[in-house]
Amino acid sequence: LPGLHIFAIAFALEVSVGKTNTVTALNNSNVLLPCVFSTCIGFQDLVFTWYFNTTELVADPAPLPLQIYQGKIKNKATEPTLIWHNPRVEFVGSTTKKDNNISIVLNNVEFSDAGKYTCHVKNPKERNAQHSATIFLTVVHKMVETDNTVTLIIVGVVGGLIGLLILFMLIKRVVLFIIKKMQDGKKECLVSSSGNDNTENGLAGSKAEQKAPPKA
Repeated sequence: LPGLHIFAIAFALEVSVGKTNTVTALNNSNVLLPCVFSTCIGFQDLVFTWYFNTTELVADPAPLPLQIYQGKIKNKATEPTLIWHNPRVEFVGSTTKKDNNISIVLNNVEFSDAGKYTCHVKNPKERNAQHSATIFLTVVHKMVETDNTVTLIIVGVVGGLIGLLILFMLIKRVVLFIIKKMQDGKKECLVSSSGNDNTENGLAGSKAEQKAPPKA
């Protein structure tokens, strides 16, 4: 029935290794392999297992996953008990806190440790429901720093162009302001000069009119 199907999905077991499933580690360092699980109806005698299966090219048939850690959790009130583990693998999670954390740390990483790591969970309380998530580990000789030179050059060039554009606009405004002032000054001079000429001409004409014509 559809209702029962939705009910089953709501209480399904889920396993997650975080937002990204790729991890890069430095050779001879320790690396965290994160994993958490969730289940809405709780768990009883839950078993979780970490597997390693190399991604290197090998002859067929491909090797079976290699178990590197296995633990068992009786219930929410208890921490996991160890069943088996590789000596270089250490459990660092906790199941009595908010998150059901079953993360591990791989100590003294070697180049041969690069590959696929699978976190697998089996919950008998959910009719032996099982789920898993995978992490891909890359081991490098040294961490490569991101070169931001090109980005800095681009940012510098763009910033310089914007600065020049702003400077050009300011110079343009100043020049236009000066030209406007000069034009306004010339107009004032022309108006003043024209007024003076008209007055002088008018006075001269009046004086000429006041003089009597010469007698013959």
